[in-house]
Amino acid sequence: MIKQRRTYRVVDGERIEGTWRPVFIRNGAYHLTELYIFADGMINCWEWVDLGGLRRKLADGWVALDLEEGAEASAHDIGTWRFADPWSGSDAESFLAEVADEIDVLNNRPDSTGRCHQALDRFLASGTEDDRRALRAAYLAIPETVRLYALGDMDAKDRPLRLICTPVGGTTTYREVVTEADHAEAEQYFAERDRWRRKQEEARAADGPQDPRDPTVILDSYALRPSVTPGVEALRNEYPVPVDLGGLTFPTATHAYWALSTVDVEAREAIRDAKGAAEATAGRAPIRPGWAQLRDAVMHTVLRAKFGQNPDLAEILVGTGDARIEYHGFSRYWDGRLGRLLELVRSEIAAERSGF
Repeated sequence: MIKQRRTYRVVDGERIEGTWRPVFIRNGAYHLTELYIFADGMINCWEWVDLGGLRRKLADGWVALDLEEGAEASAHDIGTWRFADPWSGSDAESFLAEVADEIDVLNNRPDSTGRCHQALDRFLASGTEDDRRALRAAYLAIPETVRLYALGDMDAKDRPLRLICTPVGGTTTYREVVTEADHAEAEQYFAERDRWRRKQEEARAADGPQDPRDPTVILDSYALRPSVTPGVEALRNEYPVPVDLGGLTFPTATHAYWALSTVDVEAREAIRDAKGAAEATAGRAPIRPGWAQLRDAVMHTVLRAKFGQNPDLAEILVGTGDARIEYHGFSRYWDGRLGRLLELVRSEIAAERSGF
């Protein structure tokens, strides 16, 4: 869920990553809304609480999992309705466990499924009954609502895991009595899975590292003046370094980008002459037709010119290695794209230098 639903809040200048999930708040009627969950453990359910507070909100029905037949529900401006034959797919303990998992993921820690995978690896390596018991405990700690796909295998679901973590003669969560043959079947599944994983790892190794080796570069401050020895702030578009495009020299990449957004020659020259990057906008000039479809290519062209014409800045960009570049503070559209374009230009420079 977190991959598709990301948000954040800022506390004392620090960005706290978060996510959200749909929930009913019972305040008179049932209100369909969002439960916001943050990496620091804070949760907003129309009130700020932690996991302990959320437990209390579940117990008193403020965060509602039990849906009352005939009760009124509201989706705010979308509409209202009444429950007919309502059903809830979660109980309080499972719901709390899911939220705790999301906090772990936001902090790049193994969640309950990840901890189960770690226990599985230990058992497969040792084969001891102590590790089998630990594996079973880790499996049962996964919220029941998401336990079916702990292996990430839509075909097998969790059957091999249920079998392997249950001793011979024991009963799985699906009331299956486990036999020696069941253990053999599960062991064969995991052996085949490991062979497939090794093949995948070999293929990935041939392509290079799957994760950046260098630390993320965050560009979230404006460069007000050039420095004799600039750092990564020189990668920002506002950094004052000349960029030549089409016979015109612009004081920053921002000036160049906005100048190319218009076909009005006088407006383009006015943008070029604007005092600072903040003033170099095209708001006073007609935007080029089809700009929304052109602007990614234009920004790429501007960045290629900036780093191609300023070798010292190209060295700074290449010096970031394979780091992910996060660019903040331009616009909602560009915050998600400028870092990727800088990474692309970095790779292009490296390719040119290698003779590719």
